[in-house]
Amino acid sequence: MKLLITGGAGFIGSHLAETLLNKGHEVFIVDDLSTGSLDNLAGFEQNKNLHFLLDSVRNETLMDTLIKDVDQVFHLAAAVGVKWIIDNPLRSIQTNVLGTETVLRLACKHRKKVLLASTSEIYGKKKESPFKEEDDRLLGSTHISRWSYSNTKALDEFWALAYYREKKLPVVITRFFNTCGPRQTGQYGMVIPRFIKQALLGHPLTVYGDGTQSRCFAYVGDVIRGVLDLMEEPKAVGQVFNIGANESISILELAQRIKEMTASSSRIELVPYDEAYEEGFEDMPERTPCLEKIHETIGYQPRVDLAELLRLTINFFESEVA
Repeated sequence: MKLLITGGAGFIGSHLAETLLNKGHEVFIVDDLSTGSLDNLAGFEQNKNLHFLLDSVRNETLMDTLIKDVDQVFHLAAAVGVKWIIDNPLRSIQTNVLGTETVLRLACKHRKKVLLASTSEIYGKKKESPFKEEDDRLLGSTHISRWSYSNTKALDEFWALAYYREKKLPVVITRFFNTCGPRQTGQYGMVIPRFIKQALLGHPLTVYGDGTQSRCFAYVGDVIRGVLDLMEEPKAVGQVFNIGANESISILELAQRIKEMTASSSRIELVPYDEAYEEGFEDMPERTPCLEKIHETIGYQPRVDLAELLRLTINFFESEVA
């Protein structure tokens, strides 16, 4: 098949592209490299079935031509990382809202199946966990920049579901929870690669807040497998799915474990949220996905536990440092 990945030079997008190429598909990537990198395509960039276009998903002429010519669209292009969103509030809104509108409208025009990548940020700061797909959302003030991301991705979901209900556009929506692994950068606030780099370089491991907040980290290979299985399952069309892992760990414990696994002499340093992000920044004490729906639909369950995820990611960064 011919497949289009928007944001395909990003962390998740590049792993998806590599997997699809290994399956013999022809892959087209559109990425403006605002947060993606050509380094993520190293190792398979010479594959004759890979076509990379440095451009924006808001380029209507280009997207119309591409979507018309492919069989399916994986729409991953979005603002990523809490830090990048806070530093670039206007651009993140434009990318998430206008880019997604373009993709969905043109996919509807050409009747192409779409996977829309959404986010666990959808749930906001609600405390009841694990989060289920039909749960209510609880968001903070519009004065807090991070909540703009949750709202733009929610609008993307509303748009996709409206196209499905009114126009019968086949769409599948996935809410990613903290996906990690080799090639991920800590540049935009992702905690595991940031801790690993700090540990390997002997720098302090900077834990934001008091470190008691907990998260679940999924291996990117598991997530990609789930995404592809959902795109092949007819029952997934018109549905929203959490995808990730449900093994929870506090951020302080995560820092301690990475320090031990890297045999680092780095100290662990607590940094107030106001210093790390912005005044009034709000974080969630816990974020754990309910995976019952995706398990019942495609039999999904994580195969790589946190210990193995950390080992694989540490090995990657050790080879980069060397």
